[in-house]
Amino acid sequence: MRGISTQPDYVVMQPTTLCNLACNYCYLPFRRDNRKMPVAVAEAVAAEVASYARTGRFSVVWHGGEPLAAGRDHLAALFAPFGAGVEHHVQTNATLINDAWCDFFEAYRVRVSVSVDGPRGRNGDRVDRGGKPAYDLIAKGIGALRRHRIPFSTLCVVSDPAPGVATELYDFFLDLGCEVLGINVEEQEGVNLRLNRHDPGAVSAFWAELVGAWRRTPRIHLREVEWTLRYAAAVLDGTADSLLPRQLDPIPTIAHDGSVVLLSPELAGFHDSRYGDFASGNVLTTPLRRILADAGATTPWIGEFLSGVEACRQSCPYFGFCGGAHAANRYFEHGRFDVTETNHCRNSKIRLLEGVLDHARDHEATAV
Repeated sequence: MRGISTQPDYVVMQPTTLCNLACNYCYLPFRRDNRKMPVAVAEAVAAEVASYARTGRFSVVWHGGEPLAAGRDHLAALFAPFGAGVEHHVQTNATLINDAWCDFFEAYRVRVSVSVDGPRGRNGDRVDRGGKPAYDLIAKGIGALRRHRIPFSTLCVVSDPAPGVATELYDFFLDLGCEVLGINVEEQEGVNLRLNRHDPGAVSAFWAELVGAWRRTPRIHLREVEWTLRYAAAVLDGTADSLLPRQLDPIPTIAHDGSVVLLSPELAGFHDSRYGDFASGNVLTTPLRRILADAGATTPWIGEFLSGVEACRQSCPYFGFCGGAHAANRYFEHGRFDVTETNHCRNSKIRLLEGVLDHARDHEATAV
């Protein structure tokens, strides 16, 4: 975990900045603007991605805005330059999904992930521009996926990790029929200024409760919990050092205009008086491979971030588990990148690991 790799595992593509919802915790700055990605941007990225895909599995993740707001014809035009060697993924709020979109997903073998925060009462922050709850439209879109038998993952934002919430959420997603569930405790980033401080004991208890619910009926791949269990097992057998990659994945995020932001998609579209627009280049003028090779030397904030990662390595006993606080969380919580602990890493890394271990200890004590 030293430095940034020049070989990404995936790229994030923003086909449009537009979103048809106005979720209260959204971080995106231009979600009311319909700024569509030109096909020339996709062509430039696809030319570089072809060589990455030859070395193994490679994903292109379409993430907005709401990617489906770009329309099927435009999204198809953006898909076209990419060869058969890549996997297309889409992160969607599902409100626009209908039979025609399901046909599109099947034709392009798109892996679908739906953003939904649990049962109706847990989706109060997911509203349209008029403030109307979006749950019924989300449920209708998921119904279309199920009717077409299209496998899907889910991403759930938890704003209040209180007692009982984890069990309620897991039971809902179990009935929903998703294959994978990712849990994000709400983050303070971008235009979302809501503080994400929580009682440490409550957050650890949330994760412990989630493990318990999952162990009773482990039919869903539970992203955070399964990673934590792999780490704990590796610590016990002495192989933990092999879990984290040797270098950070650059996570190139290609904005609608071709500009490239590395490491944290959440930084795209923002500007800072010291760091500028956070971009390391633009694929319309510079090949992505060159942008990745030169980013450490040409993008000042990245050097500051890497200093912060080293500070985490020296000071935090959880470094082997998480590899250092994420760049966007550092910036949006502290205004710079060389800080260490963030509320996000407390909620979703430290308390996660502690919660899983608490569950294991309680289970062992009960079994004795």
